[in-house]
Amino acid sequence: MGHRLTIGDLAARSGASTSALRFYEAKGLLSSDRTAGGHRVYARSTLRRVAFVRAAQRVGLSLDEIRTALDTLPSARTPTTEDWTRLSQTWRSRLDQRITDLMRLRDELDQCIGCGCLSLRTCHLYNPGDQAAALGVGPRYLWGDPRPDPT
Repeated sequence: MGHRLTIGDLAARSGASTSALRFYEAKGLLSSDRTAGGHRVYARSTLRRVAFVRAAQRVGLSLDEIRTALDTLPSARTPTTEDWTRLSQTWRSRLDQRITDLMRLRDELDQCIGCGCLSLRTCHLYNPGDQAAALGVGPRYLWGDPRPDPT
């Protein structure tokens, strides 16, 4: 098949299960052709798409976001470096925010995060009377809202 991969070959090379590849195809993230016998075959460039999908999922992007991005790539030819660069630029700020959020979670999870639980010993210092509730739902301090000064 030359530059075509069977679903088994694509799974073996990409690390994605065949069921995941079928799922990605059903969600419009990948496309395949069919042999005369009805078997799926993929262009070799599909390896890059699968790697992209898996990396994007790993950093928390939704399948809808991934599909929207992949829809900007040309379908009649293998995407070029410029195509991939253009696509990645659309996510740069989103990924930067994600990095910031993950670092904040790593560094501040042992502190009051403004969830309103009032069960930690320091909550009476950081969130007296559940002041965080006025900021909205969820872990307000973790999401970047200012913490009250405990002094």
